[in-house]
Amino acid sequence: MILTYCYRIKDSNHTNALRRQARAVNFVWNFCGETQRTAKRWLRRSPSAYDLHHLTVGTSRELGLHSDTVQDVCTQFVQSRRQYGRRPRWRGKKSLGWIPFKARSIQIRGDQAIFLGRNYRLWLSRPIEGVIRTGSFAEDARGRWYLNLQIEIAEQQNCGEAEVGIDLGLKTLATCSTGEQIANPRHLQQHAEKLATAQRAGRKARAQAIHAKIANGRRHYLHLVSTRLVRTHRLIVVGNISSSRLARTRMAKSVLDAGWSMLRTQLRYKAIRHGATYVEADEHGSTQVCSACAARSGPKGLQDLGVRTWTCVACGVSHDRDVNAARLILRSGRNAALQLTEIPGL
Repeated sequence: MILTYCYRIKDSNHTNALRRQARAVNFVWNFCGETQRTAKRWLRRSPSAYDLHHLTVGTSRELGLHSDTVQDVCTQFVQSRRQYGRRPRWRGKKSLGWIPFKARSIQIRGDQAIFLGRNYRLWLSRPIEGVIRTGSFAEDARGRWYLNLQIEIAEQQNCGEAEVGIDLGLKTLATCSTGEQIANPRHLQQHAEKLATAQRAGRKARAQAIHAKIANGRRHYLHLVSTRLVRTHRLIVVGNISSSRLARTRMAKSVLDAGWSMLRTQLRYKAIRHGATYVEADEHGSTQVCSACAARSGPKGLQDLGVRTWTCVACGVSHDRDVNAARLILRSGRNAALQLTEIPGL
C-alpha cells in the first residue's frame, strides 16, 4: 500500500529557491488552463495530458524546473479537470507553494534530501522505510515548507481479534459497542479565547499559528485513537453520518472541530495496513431500534435529542442511546462484511 510521509524542511536558506520553483509551477499550471480555454474558444476538444506534455517539451531549463515536475503539473491539471468536470482555478500569488516530482528526481541521504543540486535538511520524525514512488514539496499558510513522500510499504497482519461498532458524536467523539466512550477534546474551544484576541488585534501571523496548533492537535489525537482501535480490533464498523450535511447547520463549528471525516479516513487506511476490515454502515434508525429485541421504541426526532437513556417497552431492557446505536451499527456492518467475503474475487 501507499502511505504519505511528511517531513518539515529545516533550512530557511533554500525557501527562496523553492518559492521560485513554485512560481514556475504556477506558470505551467496557468499555461495548461489558457491552452484549454483557447481550445474551447475554437471549439476544439480539451487537451489531454499527452498534448500538454508535448506542448511543454524543452521548457524545464528556462523555467528552472525538473522535466518530471513539468509533466507532473500537466498530468495533475488533467486529473483535476476530470475530477471536478471543469477547468481548474488559476494559481496566483495567494496559492500555496507546490512542486511535484517523481522518485528519480530526488535522493535521500540520511536526514537530507537532494533535489536539483540543493541539499534540504529534514526534521526526520520517522525513518523512511519502503520504496519512494513520487512526492512533492508543499508550503503551508505560515510559509513553512514540507517534503511529502508517497512510499510503498508492505501490508501487515497485526490487528486484534475483537469487533467494534462506533457511533460518532459531539458530546463524546465516539461511543463503542463495548460501552467505551472516547472523549472529544474540543481543540477549537480550548484555544477560542486566544484566537479571538489575535483576530481582534489584527495579528494575522499569530492567528495562523493558533489555527495550525489546533489542526495539529486534532490530527495527533485522532491518530492516537485510530491506531489504538485498529491494533485491537479485526472488524471496525463506523456509522455513515454525513459531516458535510451537518456542517451546513448551526452545529457546523462543533462538527468540523470533531474531525469525523479525518477519523474515518485514518481508520480506513490503517485497517488496510494492519490487516483489519473497515466498514461504513447505515445508521438510520439506530437510536430508535432496540438492540435486544429489534422493537422500534426508542427516542426519535429533534424533540428527543436530549434523551440519552431509554427503556424498551417490548422487552424492558434499558439502553444508553449511543451504546445501543453502536451495537446496531456493528450488527449491520458485520452482515455487510460477510457479504463482501462471499463475493468471488474479494
